[in-house]
Amino acid sequence: MSNRCTGLILDFGGVLTTPLLPAVLAFEQREGLPQGACLRALYRDDEGVRITSDLERGAVSQTEWNAFAGKMLGVDPDGLMGRIFGDLRPEPLLINAAAAARRAGIKVAILSNSVGLAPWDLYEGYELERLYDVVVISEQHLMRKPDPSLFEITLKLMDLPAEQCIFVDDTEAYVQAAEQLGLAGVHNQDPKQTVATLSELLGVDLAGS
Repeated sequence: MSNRCTGLILDFGGVLTTPLLPAVLAFEQREGLPQGACLRALYRDDEGVRITSDLERGAVSQTEWNAFAGKMLGVDPDGLMGRIFGDLRPEPLLINAAAAARRAGIKVAILSNSVGLAPWDLYEGYELERLYDVVVISEQHLMRKPDPSLFEITLKLMDLPAEQCIFVDDTEAYVQAAEQLGLAGVHNQDPKQTVATLSELLGVDLAGS
């Protein structure tokens, strides 16, 4: 595989950033919410799942989502998305690995489900357009992972077949969706292990300076 993989597709939140869950739990603690309140309201409640999916597809705005989520959680909706994920930080191991892959001639793309771009921009400061070959944000294509068409758009922009690409995500279901299309999948649970796995698959030391 190391001789034929020439493309690397990375999720953003939870891959190029620190994990999402600790940030959400810290938000709940700051707001005096019971642990797990956000997951129950927004990712397990049918209406919460629907509006979050609509946000990722660009069918509702972040401001509209903030208003809905604020009501569900009983908190101030102003800037809510930014407050929920305010503790996220860059994950240097994977950011550096992506840079090393590009230096080795591997095309590197970002494929991310959006959380809206305003009033809070999750991607601000990461210089995605400069540091990566292709950037695909779900809302700009009116669809969301795991829609196969979104993977196909990414591959087309990279000008590579699925069989030459590796996809990394912290959501296992999205990794499985990519694998069904012929990509090699890596479920990111520990950045150090992910970098080691990618180094092996690509035949390039991505952990070096």
